[in-house]
Amino acid sequence: MRMAEPVGTISIGGVPIGVGNPLAFILGPCVVESEQTTLRIAEKVRALADRLKVPAVFKASYEKANRTSGDSFSGMDFATALAILRKVKAEFNLPILTDIHTTEEIPEVAQVADCLQIPAFLCRQTRLVVEAARTGLPLNIKKGQFLSPGDARHIAEKTKGGKGGVMFTERGTTFGYGDLVVDFRGLVIIRELGYPVCFDASHSVQKPGGAGGRSGGAREFLLALARAACAVGIDALFCEVHPDPQHALSDPDTQWPLDRLEELINQALAIHQAATAYQK
Repeated sequence: MRMAEPVGTISIGGVPIGVGNPLAFILGPCVVESEQTTLRIAEKVRALADRLKVPAVFKASYEKANRTSGDSFSGMDFATALAILRKVKAEFNLPILTDIHTTEEIPEVAQVADCLQIPAFLCRQTRLVVEAARTGLPLNIKKGQFLSPGDARHIAEKTKGGKGGVMFTERGTTFGYGDLVVDFRGLVIIRELGYPVCFDASHSVQKPGGAGGRSGGAREFLLALARAACAVGIDALFCEVHPDPQHALSDPDTQWPLDRLEELINQALAIHQAATAYQK
């Protein structure tokens, strides 16, 4: 495999992510549940970003289109959820990253978001990727649980019509039924292909469909996997956070407690800084 030089850089609402830049944090709830909860999380993210001097991007889905059960919460009204994300951006000066699921959603979402995220199960949907890239916004493409890291190059080729660039996010690989494992070699491979790489600490501990009609998870391993990813080398750390994870309306077993977010950031920074110094 050839080494690309240098690793690419993208900018999400003025936050540069890639070689030579500080470790960026992509944080927020799994889905917009309510205005109150979303703004509460955004306020905490903004405060920690300012105090700890770290670049932060706010992540929340306006809709969760991929649900195990049809009875699971999939989100608020589309327009209402987007309005809440717009309010987060205005009140807390946080760039917005959110998922898209169909090409029809793209024009309206692109008016609010600073980065469009392609969900893992949709990463091979050519028209979705192409149309998202044409907005000129950067893309965060979740590497599918079924996809080898080397195949990321073929997805990236589909984005060449856009100017925003692309980042790939590792979120674990399917291991039998109802479990995921993380092959940390993938972080190295994607960087060698020439793209910024993000590690999704939340979904990497997910147990898809493993909680009787919904996905379960093993949150107790989240911090360990985040530390490991920082040691291997990443450009951004993605983690879903919630003030009361066990009562979250989506992914209650994998969201990180909001009151422990500072702990996560500090540990990630310490290991990232040590790894970066060693790599130099």
